[in-house]
Amino acid sequence: MGGSFPTNPDFKSGFVTLVGRPNAGKSTLLNAIMGKKIAITSNTAQTTRHRFRAVHTTDDVQMIIVDTPGLHKPQDALGEELNTSAIKALEDVDVVAMLIDASKPIGRGDEWVAAQVRAAKGSAKICVLSKTDLASDAEISAQREAAEKLCDWDAMVALSAETGRNVDAFVEEVQFLLPEGPAWFPADMETDQPLEVMVAEFIREKILRNFFDEVPHAIGVAVEEMEFEKPNLYRIYAVIYVERDSQKGIIIGKRGAAIKRIGTEARKDLELLLGAKVFLDLSVKVRKNWRRDANQIRRFGYGEGA
Repeated sequence: MGGSFPTNPDFKSGFVTLVGRPNAGKSTLLNAIMGKKIAITSNTAQTTRHRFRAVHTTDDVQMIIVDTPGLHKPQDALGEELNTSAIKALEDVDVVAMLIDASKPIGRGDEWVAAQVRAAKGSAKICVLSKTDLASDAEISAQREAAEKLCDWDAMVALSAETGRNVDAFVEEVQFLLPEGPAWFPADMETDQPLEVMVAEFIREKILRNFFDEVPHAIGVAVEEMEFEKPNLYRIYAVIYVERDSQKGIIIGKRGAAIKRIGTEARKDLELLLGAKVFLDLSVKVRKNWRRDANQIRRFGYGEGA
């Protein structure tokens, strides 16, 4: 890939992993740092299924930010694969940032994540109290006190990725902790995520936001074909996989209303992402119990085996 590299002799660079329980706000923080949507977000646990890297470059620093699936007690092979992926992302990075929701009391899940963070050798450790827009000053203060006991932190930042409050302060803390080093990626590169994967994820996000209960977890999305037609059109053919016929009916909806809504919402985001008009063709197929099949999980590109 082309693109220029920064030339500042005091330039700093390194890898930063974001970890935490599901819904701690990792993907929202990543998007806030990047100033644009790269990672999908929703209120559904396990929204993030890919471990991927976003690249934030200024004249002084290049942060390679690793977003990870939320660490949780796995219920199936998919959950186990996602946990493996998140824990592996703690290896050989310069900074580990653990996100803790400031609006909810610290629980056993947070303590378990903190144990993984403590075990990460050679990394600086930052505690991020996230979602401060949902918490009172007293709650934030109590959370800070509780969080201090979880690990020997190098820094602690309370922020709201939703409002942007203190996101710059987090970036400054990371920059301070990163070593001097070269830019690993061109300045104009924003992610190492393949375009087809990002497209599939943007489609899956709309399903997560439109449906609740069990259906979202049973969803896998694969881009079958993607071609650019000059002057300004992408043709994208994608398949939404579910585990049961009843789920297929829910996703399609009465007279196709639900899948049409998903397509319309996804197309708006995809046109912003791709900077072009998008023709999006969605179909739905049943692949029974795919979340219990490690090979199928990897075929979708989820988890460590992708």
